[in-house]
Amino acid sequence: MLGYIQASIRGVQNERVYIHNRTGRLQPLRLGVWLMNSEGKKTGKGATANLPGTRGPPTNLPLLKSLETTKEKSKELRTKVKESLSSLTPRENIYTLPNILTVTRLIAAPVVGYLVLHEQHVWALGLFAYAGVTDLIDGWIARKWKLQTVVGTVIDPMADKTLMTVLTITLAMNGALPVYLATLILGRDVSLALAAIYYRYASLPAPKTFTRYWDFSLPSAEVHPTTLSKVNTLLQLLLIGSTLAVPVITADSHHLGILGPGDVDAAMTAFQYLVAATTVWSGMSYAFLKKAVVILGTNEELKRKQGRRGRAVVGLSYAAFVGLAVWLAARKDDATVREEALNERMNE
Repeated sequence: MLGYIQASIRGVQNERVYIHNRTGRLQPLRLGVWLMNSEGKKTGKGATANLPGTRGPPTNLPLLKSLETTKEKSKELRTKVKESLSSLTPRENIYTLPNILTVTRLIAAPVVGYLVLHEQHVWALGLFAYAGVTDLIDGWIARKWKLQTVVGTVIDPMADKTLMTVLTITLAMNGALPVYLATLILGRDVSLALAAIYYRYASLPAPKTFTRYWDFSLPSAEVHPTTLSKVNTLLQLLLIGSTLAVPVITADSHHLGILGPGDVDAAMTAFQYLVAATTVWSGMSYAFLKKAVVILGTNEELKRKQGRRGRAVVGLSYAAFVGLAVWLAARKDDATVREEALNERMNE
């Protein structure tokens, strides 16, 4: 009696099917290996297995059919899972007219800075006016035709802050803006940027990848500027605009209407103190107001925890910048006092 080959399959390795022969050893099922019945007779050609890499006429072994079916089902399942993951987070159209106008403001920011550094005050003032007008227009268009997008709530203040940052740095480099005030303005923006980085990473739905992090069509958090923040932004824009306009208006004369040179400087100094106060106030408000940043999601406990951490980032980082600004202001006052005392001694 020739025996029989047991029909149980141990596994598939390297695209070969291994079976037990009658001695109990594993043997690859290839051409020429015939399945036999209990009487020791060959069951025929239909029982041969023509696996990849072997020779011989193709056969229709049920085992191979089941393996191919399993592979196809696995492939279909993987495709469905990928499609499900991509559809879990909603996408929105970001190519709207308000967003395009906002992007033009972003592009205009470094150009304005270049003009300020090269003392092209007229062109710098004109481009700054363009940025202000488009800032008003894009918001009106978005509300009028319902083109608001989550990405718009992010890049619109980003464009404003980019323009303010560039002008603050360049005007401070030219000496038209006090260094302590530039520190307060830039420090507030840096603190909010650090918090935004945390908010984006913490609230981004899984999987958290580099590509998804920078894909703003995947909303994860919404920024709602406070009323104080809006007022402060307006005052900062007015201060920057005034600082740009004064050299243009007083190009032929150091007088500004009924104001003399000293009066213009005093008015600008008072305005700078006002902007410094509102900047500190608005910056710290983001550390205490819970509704300034709304995290999207359904897990309320996780959202509260992420909100507390984000507000802590704003509060601690901006407190450090405020301390630095106070030190710079005190240092500037000491230098001014010493300079005035030196001038008095020289006049005597």
